[in-house]
Amino acid sequence: MKLLQVPTANLEERIKEEMEENPALEVSEDGHDDSLTETVKDEFESSEDDFETEGSEDEYDNINISEYVSEGDDEVGDYKLRDDNYGDPDEQKTVPVKVETSFHELLADQLGMLNLDDRTNKIAEQVVGSIDDDGYLRRETSSIKDDLAFRQNIDASEEEIESLIEKIQHFDPPGVAARTLQECLLLQLYRKLGNGRPVELAILVLEDYFEEFTKKHYEKIQRGLNIDDEGLKEVINQIIKLNPKPGGNVGGLNRAENYIIPDFFIVNNNGKLELSLNSKNAPDLRISEGYRDMLKDYDRGSKKDKRQKEAVLFIKQKIDAAKWFIDAIKQRQQTLSSVMGTIMDYQNEFFMTGDETTLRPMILKDIAERTNLDISTVSRVANSKFVQTEFGTYRLKFFFSESLSTDSGEEVSTREVKKILSDMVEGESKKRPLSDERLTELLQEKGYNIARRTVAKYREQLNIPVARLRKEL
Repeated sequence: MKLLQVPTANLEERIKEEMEENPALEVSEDGHDDSLTETVKDEFESSEDDFETEGSEDEYDNINISEYVSEGDDEVGDYKLRDDNYGDPDEQKTVPVKVETSFHELLADQLGMLNLDDRTNKIAEQVVGSIDDDGYLRRETSSIKDDLAFRQNIDASEEEIESLIEKIQHFDPPGVAARTLQECLLLQLYRKLGNGRPVELAILVLEDYFEEFTKKHYEKIQRGLNIDDEGLKEVINQIIKLNPKPGGNVGGLNRAENYIIPDFFIVNNNGKLELSLNSKNAPDLRISEGYRDMLKDYDRGSKKDKRQKEAVLFIKQKIDAAKWFIDAIKQRQQTLSSVMGTIMDYQNEFFMTGDETTLRPMILKDIAERTNLDISTVSRVANSKFVQTEFGTYRLKFFFSESLSTDSGEEVSTREVKKILSDMVEGESKKRPLSDERLTELLQEKGYNIARRTVAKYREQLNIPVARLRKEL
């Protein structure tokens, strides 16, 4: 179950960890597993009687156990496979490192240009350290004052701190060290003063009509500033060009960049869907030849002392662990293929066309029954895996949805209803956006039995704001 939840991007690292812990496990270089589970078979599973020792210790004096295991070196035989004429390939690799200046390093560099005395510089450093990754100073001035007093034994007044905050607000990127979104946008507009009347009006809108602007009460703004639709459009264009997160575009190394690595690939080959696993999900693992040879040598030996017994038990333990891990990886592959193959068959029409309205209602139980797997197992796969298709990359849980009935009694996927709802909003007149009530009526006209509260719920799930906030000039 744990391996099943490991994303494809992390599976290789998980395998490397296992190989570091268990030297009996290795990656096959020739592309064959040599029937790993069959090759290490009962011939090595000696009974306890084989390890009984009789007679004096002298009878084992001539046995050289170094050919079975070397003390302090689990990976016996590895040196025999390495060509000393060539260096380790890993040692010769030069990995390029992307060098960037982080957001806080950029602020610290600008701070060094202010020529402050040591005490004032420490206060300024405390302020800069309180700025979050988005560029906002969300800590109260009184809290910064307390931090300075308790941590650095500096008694600074709030006025002194505010004075430094104002200086830092002139740093790049524009808008940095703002306490609120309103202040952040205004700081950016102040730097544009002198660029025309729209900038001046935009400042007035944010200073005096910020709440009305966020709620799109444009008529009140127009009456207050005595401007027409064209003038308001110019003001809005000035504001929407501003950056609400001034620190967000600086210092990419400080932010986790999410790259989706698909677990499956589905292609349409002349009308026939073909499913394949990402090769990272199917590593070619095998049991180390060196360890297998050591067991064979032990098995062929006639005299076996206690030290040999301990060595061979250790080897067998490592090989058993390697066999278990290989079987677990194979079971992971089989489970992934089974679940994805069943989903592909169930949603065949979507994978052929890419049309979301063709998605069938499907719940975890449907796939669990067809694969003879537990619902929790199917859930683990659906929540953590991605499939790449000709129409994009999707998380598997995207294909699961409840059903909704139509006037004719037919069951359709709620995903289909959401797609139609999304298309309606996209095609609406932005001057007169469709209300939830009107959207409900349109869906009912199309034959979907749906309530207004359900439409509102689906709209929220699609991150579509209410009609008033969708209104544009």
